[in-house]
Amino acid sequence: MAGKRIIAICMSGGEFQTEKGGSLSYKGGDAHAIDVDDQMRFKDFVSEITEMFNCHVGTVSLKYFLPGNKKTLISISNDKDLQRMIKFHGNSDTADVYIITDEAVPDVSNMPGSRSSRTTLSEAVPPPDIMDVTAEPVLGLDLPISDVGMELVTSRDADVPMDIPPDMLSVNPVPSPKGEKLVAKAAQQWQNTITGVGQRFNSVTEFREALRKYAIANLFAFRYKKNDSHRVTVKCKAEGCPWRIHASRLSTTQLICIKKMNPSHTCEGSGGTNGLQASRSWVASIIKEKLKVFPNYRPKDIVNDIKQEYGIQLNYFQAWRGKEIAKEQLQGSYKDGYKQLPMFCEKIMETNPGSLATFTTKEDSSFHRLFVSFHASIYGFLQGCRPLVFLESSPLKSKYLGTLLTATSADGDDEVFPLAFGVVDSETDDNWRWFLLQLKSALSGSCPITFVADRQKGLRESIPDVFEASFHGYCLRHLTDELIRDLKEPFSHEVKRLIVEDFYAAAYAPRPDEFQRHVENIKGISPEAYDWILRNSQPEHWANAYFLGSRYNHMTSNSGEPFFSWASDANDAPITQMVDVIRGKIMDLIQVRRINADSAVGRLTQSMEEKLEKENVKAQTLQVVLSADNAFHVRGETYELVNMDRWECSCKMWQMSGVPCAHALAVIACIRRSPYDFCSRYFTVENYRLTYSQSINPVQSLDLEIPRDSSGGGSVVTVTPPPMKRPPGRPATKKAEQEVMKRQLQCSRCKGLGHNKSTCKDYLLEC
Repeated sequence: MAGKRIIAICMSGGEFQTEKGGSLSYKGGDAHAIDVDDQMRFKDFVSEITEMFNCHVGTVSLKYFLPGNKKTLISISNDKDLQRMIKFHGNSDTADVYIITDEAVPDVSNMPGSRSSRTTLSEAVPPPDIMDVTAEPVLGLDLPISDVGMELVTSRDADVPMDIPPDMLSVNPVPSPKGEKLVAKAAQQWQNTITGVGQRFNSVTEFREALRKYAIANLFAFRYKKNDSHRVTVKCKAEGCPWRIHASRLSTTQLICIKKMNPSHTCEGSGGTNGLQASRSWVASIIKEKLKVFPNYRPKDIVNDIKQEYGIQLNYFQAWRGKEIAKEQLQGSYKDGYKQLPMFCEKIMETNPGSLATFTTKEDSSFHRLFVSFHASIYGFLQGCRPLVFLESSPLKSKYLGTLLTATSADGDDEVFPLAFGVVDSETDDNWRWFLLQLKSALSGSCPITFVADRQKGLRESIPDVFEASFHGYCLRHLTDELIRDLKEPFSHEVKRLIVEDFYAAAYAPRPDEFQRHVENIKGISPEAYDWILRNSQPEHWANAYFLGSRYNHMTSNSGEPFFSWASDANDAPITQMVDVIRGKIMDLIQVRRINADSAVGRLTQSMEEKLEKENVKAQTLQVVLSADNAFHVRGETYELVNMDRWECSCKMWQMSGVPCAHALAVIACIRRSPYDFCSRYFTVENYRLTYSQSINPVQSLDLEIPRDSSGGGSVVTVTPPPMKRPPGRPATKKAEQEVMKRQLQCSRCKGLGHNKSTCKDYLLEC
């Protein structure tokens, strides 16, 4: 698309709003137009934008929507991204680009203890003395500082009603070096939230929030004497300090009015030595908005930011608990996620007809397993992909652990194609069998499939049992790990590397003689490894020379990596949200590749065109000798026989790859045929477009209602979290097994072993 030019409508200063149906719209701000062509560099594009909007280049991020998709923003961060945006808008003269800016962050990357990889509260919020606190956003978001929620202050030994959580933790203010009262800038605005007798508040909660802000800004701690829905009495926590306040409800109204107040403090530093009360809920309210923008906001950074902005010293646990509460407020609880699972599965199949989303529970209604495959994935696999499926698993790091099971394939461009995924409580033979049964149900009526998977975990028995007439190619990576683990001889790292190299060479060898040559090399290094390969590994399931299925030279099953990466992005989210994150990633992947497919030229996909060209270069030096029955002898470094009727070459590379090898291409040129006529249909652009012809639709927002059993019995379908829960603390690291010699006791009297002098029998006999 050389010479393509579009007008980028650059918008900044507005905000995104979610419309009905999940689409995003941009409201407000300024807009400028910039000419962009396929020769423009990303740095020049950013430079022109920052000059136009008068912002710092290091604080700008650029986003745009794909044509026809107003639900997912795509980032522009390099030259390739910019060219891709121009390509995607090839049928339009304009493209909307959204400029998202943050407050400038000073470059401290070369300073000791640099925190340049994150944005602190102090960096995100301008100092109060240079901003209008009623209008400026907090934490870089459109939320006035006056609206930052404050939770209830109480104490563990206070007499409080049951609806007030006793989760308050005492922390100390940061003292001034001279013993003076030092108020953090972010808290200065709260110094007058309490003005005195007669001040009114709309509710008890509003009064408590104002009181907390007032205490933080004036650096003192307080204790509740009375605290209920219609009256609050509070005194300074410092012994003997006369500061006191009493507020109660005005009769016949919900208003709370301050009736009595002694504003004087006699405690040193206004109670600074007694510390401040900061609940986990308060910490959550302070960090919640920033956590929404920075999901990886670390507890130690929370500690530093709260100290710098509010003058309060938290410990790590307080920050961690505050973050957990904030996450639950933002994304809902884990329990709600499992409770919503039945309705979520129904909505997946309702919004994406032809999909399969199902789950099972245990006898106690706790979560057992989940399977999801979208219609777009099922259709794309059946219509455009090779009958090749990779099975892989990965442990989840969510609160309730579990394992993610994935089934992927390879599209015509040899890229990973997401087919299905599942979440199970643990990786067991039974769970893998259940997953395969659901996959078979989704792919009803499909042709025999070649699976590439581990041979452990019951897959060796389950795959041929569930998918009859299928083929199971053992994953070479798992098989290699098994080989090294089973070797008893002590080998150096270098020797193991040589064994693995020959093992892989034997697996890729197309003919039995080449396979045997590489295996003999292993025998020269380790007869034990040689015996293991021939007797225990079942070469007919992993060696090209003996494998009966078609796996197109795909030897490992690690193509599930995209699923694992997507799941890790939502590890801390409830299960329904994690599944929806994966759904969104698959939806974006399909849409981007559909655009690529629509703009593809030629008859084969790009990677296959390149492979065909490489083989064609090799074919130039080969000599073809005509033979009978449409079979040809080809001479080169080796002497090969090519059968054009059966699409076979004695080198076996044509059969294994689906693309004519150099020997076949030499024959094709000799008989004046097109090489495209002898390529597998799976590599054509037409098939590639079929693979990504269907779309995945968003799932509607979930209601908290629990669905009824669809069997008509009227019973309530209930799903509770699995009993397995992530243990507290950092996961234990595995240590290499080693023999540990326990020190034996030695008697200091008789020098004997196994006892000490107090239990020495020889000494007792002497006595």
